[in-house]
Amino acid sequence: MEGPSTPVLRRDPYEVLSVSRDSSDQEIKSAYRKLALKYHPDKNVSNPEASELFKEVAYSYSILSDPEKRRQYDTAGFEALETDGMDMEIDLSNLGTFNTMFAALFSKLGVPIKTTISASVLEEALNGTVTIRPLPLGTSVSGKVDKQCAHFFGVTINEQQAQAGIVVRVTSSAQSKFKLLYFEQEANGGYGLALQEDSEKTGKVTSAGMYFLHFQVYRMDSTVNALAMAKDPEAAFFKRLEGLQPCEVSELKSGTHVFAVYGDNFFKPAGYTIEAVCARPFEDITEKLKEIESQILKKRNDLRQFETEYRKALARFQEVTNRYTQEKQAVDELLKQRDSIHSSFTTVRTIANSGSSTSGSNKAPDEEVSVGSPTEDRTPDAKDRSFKKKWFNLNLSKKA
Repeated sequence: MEGPSTPVLRRDPYEVLSVSRDSSDQEIKSAYRKLALKYHPDKNVSNPEASELFKEVAYSYSILSDPEKRRQYDTAGFEALETDGMDMEIDLSNLGTFNTMFAALFSKLGVPIKTTISASVLEEALNGTVTIRPLPLGTSVSGKVDKQCAHFFGVTINEQQAQAGIVVRVTSSAQSKFKLLYFEQEANGGYGLALQEDSEKTGKVTSAGMYFLHFQVYRMDSTVNALAMAKDPEAAFFKRLEGLQPCEVSELKSGTHVFAVYGDNFFKPAGYTIEAVCARPFEDITEKLKEIESQILKKRNDLRQFETEYRKALARFQEVTNRYTQEKQAVDELLKQRDSIHSSFTTVRTIANSGSSTSGSNKAPDEEVSVGSPTEDRTPDAKDRSFKKKWFNLNLSKKA
């Protein structure tokens, strides 16, 4: 299964995406989407160079879109990055049936696989040729979208609703895989992809949401450092919050906004229900979300510090555990040697050894160790011999 991989000749990610080092997350994402669409394999079937450029663009974006990886690269370049842990997007439409089956299998086993959006959907949106269905606030719409296809919805809000905040959520009781997309209107009248949320399993459903609540909201990317966590199961706990990424858009202005549900299943359509609500009736929940987001960010920083302490303690524990094993073996060996020496103090062993080397003696070993009074010779065999001797000396002639 092939996806965008680490280029052999690595260029500066900022150079690849044609952005400056002080570019915002939104500027980086916008540059990536344009280049990814330009070099997408679907649009360049007969151009192998475009496929390599597409991989390079995806690789560069995987660095600059992650705040921690971007910081590491800015500090020490490529050497500071774990290449094996880089997250890539796989184009399902370019995999073929056989590799798609493998991808589906890995996904079923719980391996997070990040997939890219088909070029045809992005191009139709950019050209403004998509059909947009209205989605009034406070309503929901259910449907099924084919794999690698999208259903577009328009959410119209006024000034008061925009100030209160807007939430758009999609759920799937069939646990389908899908993406929730948000498009911004381009100057030519088309729509460019601005936000993307992959569905996550939450209980008995899969869901994805976008929250425009006038404060920084974060999304959870489960594929971040997935390979690194697989190599080190203990890292799964410490890296669990590293996938928390800030959403690039935190508020919407009045007007019509375009969202889409993209089918991300490997073989079948994705069933879904999409709804848009105004946050005004949910003020208490909104404040609770703001508080929880703050606590999670603090906990992420705490975990980073605790991981350092834990690793040191674990190394020390491993050291003393190894010493424990060595000391136990040493004590067992000393006690074994002590028992062996103790068992050497025995007359049986000494006499047996000396008796085997003595010549000219016809006495049995048992007779040599016999020491004591004559009564000790009166064994049952001796009594029997004495009785037989007396019996044979009887004077039988007189009776005759």
